[in-house]
Amino acid sequence: MLDALPNRPDLPAEIARRRTFAIISHPDAGKTTLTEKFLLFGGAIQMAGQVRAKGEARRTRSDFMQMEKDRGISVSASAMSFDFREFRFNLVDTPGHSDFSEDTYRTLTAVDAAVMVIDGAKGVESQTQKLFEVCRLRDLPILTFCNKMDRESRDTFDIIDEIQENLAIDVTPASWPIGVGRDFMGCYDMLRDRLELMDRADRNRVAESIEINGLDDPKLEEHVPAHLLEKLREEVEMARELLPKLDPQSVLEGHMTPIWFGSAINSFGVKELMDGIGTYGPEPQVQRAQPREIAPDEKKVAGFVFKVQANMDPKHRDRVAFVRLASGHFIRGMKLTHVRTKKPMAISNPVLFLASDRELAEEAWAGDIIGIPNHGQLRIGDTLTEGEAIRVTGIPSFAPELLQTCRAGDPMKAKHLEKALMQFAEEGAAKVFKPEFGSGFIVGVVGALQFEVLASRIEMEYGLPVRFEPSQFTSARWASGPKTALDKFIAANKQHIAHDNDGDVVYLTRLQWDIDRIARDYPDVTLSATKEMMV
Repeated sequence: MLDALPNRPDLPAEIARRRTFAIISHPDAGKTTLTEKFLLFGGAIQMAGQVRAKGEARRTRSDFMQMEKDRGISVSASAMSFDFREFRFNLVDTPGHSDFSEDTYRTLTAVDAAVMVIDGAKGVESQTQKLFEVCRLRDLPILTFCNKMDRESRDTFDIIDEIQENLAIDVTPASWPIGVGRDFMGCYDMLRDRLELMDRADRNRVAESIEINGLDDPKLEEHVPAHLLEKLREEVEMARELLPKLDPQSVLEGHMTPIWFGSAINSFGVKELMDGIGTYGPEPQVQRAQPREIAPDEKKVAGFVFKVQANMDPKHRDRVAFVRLASGHFIRGMKLTHVRTKKPMAISNPVLFLASDRELAEEAWAGDIIGIPNHGQLRIGDTLTEGEAIRVTGIPSFAPELLQTCRAGDPMKAKHLEKALMQFAEEGAAKVFKPEFGSGFIVGVVGALQFEVLASRIEMEYGLPVRFEPSQFTSARWASGPKTALDKFIAANKQHIAHDNDGDVVYLTRLQWDIDRIARDYPDVTLSATKEMMV
């Protein structure tokens, strides 16, 4: 987060009310369920769905791919916009599964804050830690929600200690749970001195809250059993002495995280968390770009593509570019310059998302996320502006960890396969390399589950059965350097050379030894495991 300049004017009211954030967590911590409840409280849906729906129960809104519905996992980030109180929330639900982490890393470049969801029984898990590191790199403010308190969970102090130790961040409790597991009956709101009681009977009902005057208020005894009340008083007193007080500035700088406790499936604690995002979450922030930064209060519109999703609607071969607006007030029908090609684009049918439902966006402001349907012109990392040649930086692309050869079941359909693979490469769902020697394509991914997703999507969206076969190569590196050194390197290593979908030179390796040998024999050639997404 770039420090706000002390003399920067206040943002226009429409921009200042925007809160753009991502939800991050380990798989199964309840992230998608929490997303559903956000939509419920924002009045965007009438009844929240479940990730694993039974019979007539509604399925979730944010998982729209067939595979997501079948497996009950999220494999692609989805964006949703809705109003809550005076705020406009732009929420991006990211895949928790580590095989799709690259999509998540890129999503974090497009938000101003993150909500970290932790399972009360499991605490901080490996994937949470990885995603947290990315937030750290970007100094993103983080708000924490400890979920599943209605199941057997760990001691509250243990959970807080673990977050402080593993993630090296100060934790301050915004609420304190009363009882755990079967005895869990609600929370004491430490910021506003209220008692929040959970209603187990109706999961879609907002919990009732009771105004109290401090922990000595006799009203408490009417609602909380004596043994739980004694424990609550003791713990809150300890927490107030041992844990730091909430410092809004420290939260915005990413050094402190407030934690709320609750149960997303029972709609409990969610409203308090949403109030917290509105109150303590950041307004739209300055975006890093070349040759200058983009401030949200600039009059001219600028935005960048952080994700491309193909075939969201299988009936139309559409591709939607998700664009985060960095500045200005966008109005439908505006002409924006596509900085990479220097061509103007008339944005005549931009959409606002409610997961797979969408509506035409008549207008949008800095901080909003809109979708621009297009036929392949827009790629991840592209910047759109009102004429100025600025490009937003810092959107990463990582070297794949698994490589396999991809062949079409029907050899006559090789051309169709090429088109399908290029589509996924531009979407960022996989890396596609065309080797100098031999036919076929080598597809690289971060996690094995991605091969399954690709095969099922190519078959469903293109009617092409494909098979993935093991490749002799184990990793790929982007090669760069002065032209003469690069040409000499390519000529001598033809059987290892391929090109990615942007036409950049890629060195395919079998062993770490190959990489060491190149470093020794070709000192002018650099092999890199990441490449910035931009052209």
